[in-house]
Amino acid sequence: MTTEPDAIRSRRFRDAHERDWAELDRLVTLALAKGLEALEDRDLERLPMLFRATVSSVEVARRTTMDRALVTYLDALTTRAYLAIYASRRSERGLLLRFLLATFPRRVRSMAAECAVATGITGAGAALAYALVRRDPEWYFAFVSEDLAGDRVPGATRELLRASLYARETDGLDVFASFLFTHNAGIGIMAFALGFLAGVPTSLLLFTNGLMLGAFLGLYASHGLLVPLLGWLLPHGVPEIGAIILCGAAGLHVGRALIAPGELETRDALVGAGRRASTVVTGCILLFAVAGLVEGIFRQTVLDDTIRFGLAGFNALWLTAWVMLGGRSAGVDDGD
Repeated sequence: MTTEPDAIRSRRFRDAHERDWAELDRLVTLALAKGLEALEDRDLERLPMLFRATVSSVEVARRTTMDRALVTYLDALTTRAYLAIYASRRSERGLLLRFLLATFPRRVRSMAAECAVATGITGAGAALAYALVRRDPEWYFAFVSEDLAGDRVPGATRELLRASLYARETDGLDVFASFLFTHNAGIGIMAFALGFLAGVPTSLLLFTNGLMLGAFLGLYASHGLLVPLLGWLLPHGVPEIGAIILCGAAGLHVGRALIAPGELETRDALVGAGRRASTVVTGCILLFAVAGLVEGIFRQTVLDDTIRFGLAGFNALWLTAWVMLGGRSAGVDDGD
């Protein structure tokens, strides 16, 4: 006599909650297969709510001795949901690897236009300063401050400039590397942070960095030391300049959202652009760390040009492969 009412109650219970269970099942399947980052923002908000509601459903089903198959299904669903939400969050190593190998390069590729503009601005500054310094060395002081220049000035002899490229230093290299990382990361973060002013200060900062780079190139080229300078500069310059350009592109991306939000409200466009841009800046911290180690340690101890250019080529290779190929097998659009 109690079987029929139990069956009816079970049917009503299913009808009231089955849609939520199906939605949770779908989200959990996607999260376990591709990670939480594959979910849209709305789904990320819904996932924990659906999980808690389903846990409550399991308790109701157990207390009322409903269909055992239903209880088994809900138990399995909540277990999978727990793994998708909490195990993924606690697996910091997995999150870090997914961020580095997929999320970061996809975000960079989604800002291809801004990266091209940032590279162009930096390159234009470098080309202008190089040309001006080669024509009149006094221009050098307009682009490089005295404290940064030190003895590397137009009046210096070729021997002195060459010696600055091959001086061996061993004391305090860890402190020096730490300083360089902090300094360079600060420049990159500033280039990003200034993007909210329509990208204008970001563009000026990139152009100024380009001017300083071009002035150094022009100075050493005028003394026949361009190739040795490149061997000294490129091993750390590839990740360092690359990171500054990427941070600048992130700032320009935010500025672009402010100027041309498209079909979105300006606020929504800025929020989305800021989220994507901050991901790029976070990944650039690794590049600044690599550049700081190379500049603070490798550059001061390895004086062979062949090895220097070899490391520069290696850095250019892995950085290009990382940005161009990373995350392409994850099945998520580059512009997500």
